[in-house]
Amino acid sequence: MTASANRTLWIIKTGDALPPLHAVHGDFEDWIARGLALGTGAAAVVPLQTLDARTAAEWPALDNVAAVVVTGSPAMVTDREPWSERTAAWLAQLVAAQVPVLGICYGHQLLAHALGREVARHPGGLEIGTVAIRPLPAADGDALLGDLPAEFAAQVVHEQSVRRLPPGAVALAANAHEAHHAFRVGPCAWGVQFHPEFSDGVMRDYVQCFAPSLQRAGVDADALRQQVQATPHAASLLARFGQLAAAAAAA
Repeated sequence: MTASANRTLWIIKTGDALPPLHAVHGDFEDWIARGLALGTGAAAVVPLQTLDARTAAEWPALDNVAAVVVTGSPAMVTDREPWSERTAAWLAQLVAAQVPVLGICYGHQLLAHALGREVARHPGGLEIGTVAIRPLPAADGDALLGDLPAEFAAQVVHEQSVRRLPPGAVALAANAHEAHHAFRVGPCAWGVQFHPEFSDGVMRDYVQCFAPSLQRAGVDADALRQQVQATPHAASLLARFGQLAAAAAAA
């Protein structure tokens, strides 16, 4: 089957990469688009467009949406910016309509907020670098996270966190710092606190950008940079979501 000409995989842009990273690596939507198409051919099956949530005059009609990925952002969900609250209201409609959704970092937190749950600063402070994450029992058989190994490496940079999951949501991944590194709500809406779109080069440059504040907190930024590694298992989630989007567009 081929996708309907009117159904699109939308990347909802909620912020910009830091200028030093943007100059070298491009922006959030570029990294996500590469990951969605990697090894799947999804981009050839379903059209891909980016919509900046901060300036959007209107949202795509639900029947024009095959799936949605919500980017990360330097913004904070708790600031309740009007554009962010409008995005949250639209995300709630998508979940109710069972449109596939993937929220990343800010998008993960915004999805939880959209469904009525708490986002706040993490009491443990900033989590940054390459970290080990383990799938939880509920991830077994999950359409997005079901094929991950018992422990996988992922890139992270976040100060806020989903403190309580939405009603009916299922926790899918965690580590010692973050209890809600991934969740699913309904059959096809996921949030991941980690960054499947980050390469190891992007992550090293993020650590470098945060180096002054890390040093003030007593963290050895150079050692943290050296510990950064590639995260192929985390990255594979974007390609898998691309497949899910292609299937939704063809339905």
